[in-house]
Amino acid sequence: MQVIPVASGKGGVGKSLLSANLAIALGQAGKKVLLADLDLGASNLHLVLGVQSPKTGLGTWLTSGGDFGDIVMKTSWPGVSFIAGDSEIPGLTALRAPQKASLTKNLLKYDADYLVLDLGAGTHLGILDFFLMSPQGIIVTAPSVTATLNAYLFLKNAVFRLMYDCFKKGSAAWNRLEAMKKDSASLQRMYIPRIIEEVEKVDPENAKRFRRSMETFHPRLVMNMIEDPKDADKALKIRRSCKEYLNLELEHLGVIYRDSVQDTALTSRLPVIVYKPQAILSQAVYRIADKILQSETETFEDFSEFSEGSFQSAEMEAAIDYDSKMNYVEELVGSGALSMGDLADTIKSQQYEISVLRKENQLLKTKLSLAIQQGYRL
Repeated sequence: MQVIPVASGKGGVGKSLLSANLAIALGQAGKKVLLADLDLGASNLHLVLGVQSPKTGLGTWLTSGGDFGDIVMKTSWPGVSFIAGDSEIPGLTALRAPQKASLTKNLLKYDADYLVLDLGAGTHLGILDFFLMSPQGIIVTAPSVTATLNAYLFLKNAVFRLMYDCFKKGSAAWNRLEAMKKDSASLQRMYIPRIIEEVEKVDPENAKRFRRSMETFHPRLVMNMIEDPKDADKALKIRRSCKEYLNLELEHLGVIYRDSVQDTALTSRLPVIVYKPQAILSQAVYRIADKILQSETETFEDFSEFSEGSFQSAEMEAAIDYDSKMNYVEELVGSGALSMGDLADTIKSQQYEISVLRKENQLLKTKLSLAIQQGYRL
């Protein structure tokens, strides 16, 4: 089975669109595909897939138990089975370690050629862990500055998560990383190759283990929503940044042009490659599916089933500081992934948003003041 986690640094870049249509394309090629909605807390993959909202899903199974096979539903699309998420049950966005372990075990033992996981957006620890079920996960992004920045952030956090998984708690490598972590300002400015050089001085065996994992870790990038051929260049810039700063070989899986046919397909409750197979968007999905069909299945050398020990609460954070984004911005500017013009546009956009918020805030204050005065008169 080839596991294909599909993630994004931020929402709204077409992650679920790709997951659903990719699963159908693989099914049309004669493969058995299991598509699972792991965007827990915001589950809506069934809408893109064009199926009715299931009565049972992951939420039901996680809270009530039962046979895992009962929540796997057959679809009308050849070869594709589907597991729905559940956005109605609170707490699913932060699964406990035993729940993650059980879910992973059941997903991996299912009889399928491909397991496509539609993950939530962002860099939550649980999302990173599911993304690292395979060294061949897909990161979906768009040409906008915020989307490319968040895609890079996601990959950097994934590398840190992989590092912590390789450096077991109490090892010399772990202790060295923890010591470096205390000086967070310094560590944030150190690129992955430099961090590993420091760790290698005290724990060469674990440093070597991490290097082996990184040699296997080849995430695949999809640049979605492009409108101009020049937009595709940003994918290459992200790839260069990952190589230089993360020592990460990123595969460029393909680009997808923005296509209004997707909105029409959603209204018709049909996946776009079923609604209009010859559309530009559909053809892009088929090209991506062909590349995946031609690729060999890879796994991490040291990969084992998730266990409770693999999820050591908050102390095993994937990144040193999720909120310190300016350091990452500096890296991208330095590598050319972001231009000063891009940054200027971002700042202008933020200034406009702040201006709108201030006006809305002032309006609310005025309404509140009037309401208070009217209350006094009464």
